[in-house]
Amino acid sequence: LTVALHYVFNTPDDKLIWDVGHQAYAHKILTGRRDRFPSIRTYGGLSGFPRMDESPYDAFGTGHSSTSISAALGMAVASKLQGDTHRQHIAVIGDGAMTGGEAFEGLNNVGVSRANILIVLNDNGISIDKAVGGLSKYLTKITASPKYNKLKESVWTRLGGDRAHPHAKRKSVSMLQHLTHVAKTAALGAPNLFESLGIRYFGPIDGHDIGHLVEVLTQLKSIKGPKLLHIVTKKGKGLTTAEKDPVVYHAPGLYDAETGQRLKPAEPGQPLKYQDVFGHTIVELAAKNPRIVGITPAMPSGCSLTYMMRQMPDRAFDVGIAEQHAVTFAAGLAAQGMVPFCNIYSSFMQRAYDQVIHDVALQGLPVVFCLDRAGLVGDDGPTHHGAFDLAYLRPVPGLAICAPMDEHELRSMMYTAQLPGPGPVAIRYPRGLSVHPDWQSPFEELEVGKGRCVREGKDVAIISIGHIGNNALEAASLLEADGVSAAVYDMRWLKPLDTA
Repeated sequence: LTVALHYVFNTPDDKLIWDVGHQAYAHKILTGRRDRFPSIRTYGGLSGFPRMDESPYDAFGTGHSSTSISAALGMAVASKLQGDTHRQHIAVIGDGAMTGGEAFEGLNNVGVSRANILIVLNDNGISIDKAVGGLSKYLTKITASPKYNKLKESVWTRLGGDRAHPHAKRKSVSMLQHLTHVAKTAALGAPNLFESLGIRYFGPIDGHDIGHLVEVLTQLKSIKGPKLLHIVTKKGKGLTTAEKDPVVYHAPGLYDAETGQRLKPAEPGQPLKYQDVFGHTIVELAAKNPRIVGITPAMPSGCSLTYMMRQMPDRAFDVGIAEQHAVTFAAGLAAQGMVPFCNIYSSFMQRAYDQVIHDVALQGLPVVFCLDRAGLVGDDGPTHHGAFDLAYLRPVPGLAICAPMDEHELRSMMYTAQLPGPGPVAIRYPRGLSVHPDWQSPFEELEVGKGRCVREGKDVAIISIGHIGNNALEAASLLEADGVSAAVYDMRWLKPLDTA
């Protein structure tokens, strides 16, 4: 797909936007960054996502999902207002990202805009985890409908197909679109979603057939107005291990290029990741409290809600890439007496800020927000750093905010949050390993708003909140070697604040 797009379109004059950006690595190699590619996702190296300040070929910075259609439409309208009628605007978006609310908002606006925009829908049935929801089922219905695909192929062949003269072929593409509109409706049993919104639909076609992609993209280049090309691909294509296990190989770390074997298996005796402590703990709590449910917006493996989904499938929900919906869905559950644990990455929670205030906090509903990936997250870079949550959540009325120093505190904070009384609670914790191999500590009800002293001292005091308290303990030991007696206080709660 990347090769075909760059072959057909005149980038960077034509604007190519990669939704999320996970799939932009080949794009970076083809646009003058091959020599720097070994530095990708390292400090000072290439970003793992498109960045406008990195290359003129990166038309728009991405990292979070579902933004490409809106951005491409804005650029297309700008080109029109500036009198440039020849520039092409292409948004490449996956079927997973298409479930995001902003993608639907963009589609709704694109259909009435008459702007010159091409949406390439890369449909592989998966984002990071398997795609879920009605749109996923709808796309499967299109790609799997033998009646529609047979009729489409028959019409294309009768119009001359691949053997037609280029000028006739352009007419054939346009005629095919008109002739099969009724056929799509008849074969699928309902009007085509995209055409109902005013966007001309083409496809589905094989996204791994470069020759056919080049041919179709060339035809579409001459068709003005909003259009969508539906391509079908296989995630991990070409690497057998990735094709078999696309969820694990979304972010496998180092692996052998020949065999696909991962090079850094987990060592026995290591502490669990914080996300796994969450995953095991919510199952343990839910076994005792039938009102507990789990929610994640498209990150069940990333936040380890998968444990609950396997053991309690009726009480664990993957709602797709839909953070705003996830929060209000949790609010609805809480309004009817349930205790929802809504697990959202810290940086993604930014999208649901209004829902946290309007739908949860102002109504005092007992939703437990578990903010994974809080703080700096390393190689994912600035779009994924959970650096703002403490600041943007602190003013929210009635919301208690806490952060565990280790996995034992995480378990006790989760236990405390599901008890009657605290109201809405946000628990934030980092990516990566926790502290102690013996993670399964007894639950302890914590006093809301009360910190603790973890090391006595008489010269200076170090006050910390969250996992960084372990660094504070190390610093105190270093100070002691220099003759300075340092106390370390673990706040536990940012709000309410311990004023004792």
